[in-house]
Amino acid sequence: MLRKIDNENMGRSNLGWLSSIFHFSFAEYYNPKNIHFGMLRVLNDDMVAPGTGFDLHPHQNMEIISYVVNGELTHGDSMGNKSTISRGHVQYMSAGTGVYHSEQNLGEQTLRFLQIWIVPDKNGYTPSYGDHRFNWEDRHNQWLHMVSSKEGDAPIKINQDVNVFALELNKGNEISFPIGEGRQAYMVQVEGGSTVNTIDLNQRDALEIVEEDIYITAVEHTHVVILEMKKID
Repeated sequence: MLRKIDNENMGRSNLGWLSSIFHFSFAEYYNPKNIHFGMLRVLNDDMVAPGTGFDLHPHQNMEIISYVVNGELTHGDSMGNKSTISRGHVQYMSAGTGVYHSEQNLGEQTLRFLQIWIVPDKNGYTPSYGDHRFNWEDRHNQWLHMVSSKEGDAPIKINQDVNVFALELNKGNEISFPIGEGRQAYMVQVEGGSTVNTIDLNQRDALEIVEEDIYITAVEHTHVVILEMKKID
């Protein structure tokens, strides 16, 4: 089963310093029929103006992943961590029993990043933070496995059965991605455009995939992220 989500039908917010597209109910956008997809609770496409950002605020019992599309993202938290990542890099935080953190754009260009929240397999983990500076070339015309469960083999490991992949595909190239029985995935067309099986995706569109293999053709230079996970109702 494939279901396209046109970005024009997603939630939106513009606070001046922050412009966001909400894939699922978040902040002032609430749709009772669009709360989550499996264990994926939040996916926000955020644009943050230079010299601004999210001040220190709390999180609890959530696995949080930030994927930078453009610009620089600076993280600070109550555990004493501070780090800056840029295009194609990932930071992750297990909020567990509770942590405060901030996310700032201290650079000179607009920051665009995907803010992803995943419900953990249980509550009460000890909070933790990390980041990984992936080489951009490692996703060029091939899948880059960035995130997995603790039992998986990706560099970033979280407390849930979720795998996160990134891909940059040259125009005209094709690639497949298997979604087996009992599995589902959520694909974000981050940049460019593609055709997935028979469905056309434009920049910022998304695709729900349930127990069906997909075949991606880049109709222009394309950049996608896929979150693959156990299927739940």
